[in-house]
Amino acid sequence: MIRAMLITIILLLSIAATGFSAEKWKGLDETVIEKIAEEHGRAPKEPVINTDQGDLLLFVFLGAGVIGGFAAGYFYRGVTDPRLTEPSSTDMNSIKKDTESDA
Repeated sequence: MIRAMLITIILLLSIAATGFSAEKWKGLDETVIEKIAEEHGRAPKEPVINTDQGDLLLFVFLGAGVIGGFAAGYFYRGVTDPRLTEPSSTDMNSIKKDTESDA
């Protein structure tokens, strides 16, 4: 019970701390890229695909998570499936025949 309360308090404090610091820090685009673009006489433009509005950015992360999860699950079966990790007896017999014929 105390552990759950402690975790909740720490979580709430960390969320509150990020809310206060959000206005102090500007992003890379505002501090560096826009500054250099203005120094060279070019005005900043809107991005081609604006992910700041709507749920497009969430959809992109969802798609990447689905693709990454599928790939991780697919390749993880190769680690855990004994048929894919251990050579069968027929494979061992063919290896023995190959080494005997070479000698």
